[in-house]
Amino acid sequence: MFARSPSWTWLPTMSKDTLSEVLRSVRLRGALFFHVEGRDRWASEAPHASEIARYVMPGIEHVMAYHVVTEGACWTGLIDGEAVRLELGDVVVYPRGAPHSVTSHPGLRGVVDMAAYAQPRDQQLPVFSSRVGGDVRLGCADSPPAPGSATLVCGFFGCDARPFNPLLASLPELLHIRARDGEDDRISQLVRFAVAESVEKRPGGEALLERLSETMFVELVRRYLEELPEDQNNWLAGLRDRYVGRALSCLHANPGEAWTIDRLADRVGLSRSALHERFGQFTGHAPMQYLARWRMQVAAGLLRHSAATVASIAQEVGYESEASFSRAFRRETGRPPATWRREQVRIAS
Repeated sequence: MFARSPSWTWLPTMSKDTLSEVLRSVRLRGALFFHVEGRDRWASEAPHASEIARYVMPGIEHVMAYHVVTEGACWTGLIDGEAVRLELGDVVVYPRGAPHSVTSHPGLRGVVDMAAYAQPRDQQLPVFSSRVGGDVRLGCADSPPAPGSATLVCGFFGCDARPFNPLLASLPELLHIRARDGEDDRISQLVRFAVAESVEKRPGGEALLERLSETMFVELVRRYLEELPEDQNNWLAGLRDRYVGRALSCLHANPGEAWTIDRLADRVGLSRSALHERFGQFTGHAPMQYLARWRMQVAAGLLRHSAATVASIAQEVGYESEASFSRAFRRETGRPPATWRREQVRIAS
């Protein structure tokens, strides 16, 4: 039903676009779309994403399900949680992979159908699956929707959660982005493009759908950031803060520099104590603690996608000795760098 995106070539960057830097480093992936058509009274239930990750995105550490309403309306929510109404054009994402349902009416429960995720992939994707509980059919609607009916485009986003992904912690368990009126709604444009591409199944369609899915995730995160209340304190909100955003930009652009709290404070124009307090308020970490964790994420990318020695990687991310780097990497991942690298090669093969 789904396809794994081709591996990205990891390249260091000097970009001051911190969100892009993080998304590159955590290897954002997009999985292919499929259509869910529900008629009358219906319910579809999804397990925790970790239970289906090996089917939908093999080799990807963290998986997030998403659903877009392309016809009608429906309800969604965490299992035993409050139901959220989805209107035409709305998108819902479950960033932490939580079990959830999509239903015609609030309070309904479906049956998890693991077989739907493990179908053979002997034709060009997307492949439309069999029934998945209730009066739910997969495929394209040929008739006007009846009361309680809806058609959804669904799929998965994938990324690394470890060693350090600061974005995940700042996203809610259920991310609901409402449709906007007008032709300038980029998410709606992406969805229309993806629906047409999935139906036509032209050459190159699988790769195009993967890229469209990734693009949509970035746009969803930007929309969420735009709509965050001014008093919100998390990593994403820190990106728009005058001082924390500048500090994050410095650390992400040059993680291998010999940063100190004094040097960073001078760069962003705050006192040492004020930066320490403000940075921690948004990120949950002291600046140098954050830097140490981010260095491990950068090092993980180099270990995974380059043939560089552990010693040279240690130097590139700001460590004077291989031993001190190895200790830090093991604290963050539970594995020495060389062992971790071998495991990643095995997982990818």
